[in-house]
Amino acid sequence: MFEIDKKKFGAFVSELRKEKGYTQKELAEKLFISDKAISKWETGVSIPDTSMLIPLAELFGVTVTELLMGERMEQNAAMDAEQVEDVVKTALTYSEEKPVRAYHTKSWWPVIYLCCAGIGCVGVFLSYQQQIMTETVSTLFILGCVFGGYFCFMTKTKLPVFYDQTRFNLYSDGVVRMNIPGVALNNSNWPHIVRICRIWACLSIALYPVLHVLMYSLNAALWTNINLYVFLVVVLGGLFLPVYVVGRKYQ
Repeated sequence: MFEIDKKKFGAFVSELRKEKGYTQKELAEKLFISDKAISKWETGVSIPDTSMLIPLAELFGVTVTELLMGERMEQNAAMDAEQVEDVVKTALTYSEEKPVRAYHTKSWWPVIYLCCAGIGCVGVFLSYQQQIMTETVSTLFILGCVFGGYFCFMTKTKLPVFYDQTRFNLYSDGVVRMNIPGVALNNSNWPHIVRICRIWACLSIALYPVLHVLMYSLNAALWTNINLYVFLVVVLGGLFLPVYVVGRKYQ
């Protein structure tokens, strides 16, 4: 099998970066990773995860094959079938295993989520029926349903190994993106972050619509004045702050 020469790979990345006029920090920002990761690539300590190879190649204007080989290929040069096979096998070897998602594992969270969604639907229905529906209720309910649905059913139970090797504060999974400045995501803090997101989503969709109906019936004027602030506290204080705290604590 074709073996990647990490030193050659790193020298090639360094050469391409300098040709583009990027600093290590600028390149890292374009790839949403840390400049320490770039430094490790260029010094031959490590190579990128396969998920980074395509954006890296596109950024430099080379092919993924050229990246793996650590050199530019002549335009007229053609690789024989055996060479292509070796490069492909190497790329697959460095790729991550198929991610294990939440629905692959036994958990009560999907049931809890569906129960909370049902309770929240009752609150939303009552709000519409009484003509007291507000943007804060609909926004938080939809946000909680989407967010909770992802973290209770679809989230990866384990991050790719490169998260444990370098400092990444960005989580990307399809259209889902999570950026936590100052927190290095890894497999030590990820389970705790997922748990916080699940708890927040389930409690938000179950309690906020019901709280809205209750508070409106008790003191409509007061609730009208403070419900936006309560919404901000629920979102910022109930989600972002706990995620940041556990992320820092267990990283």
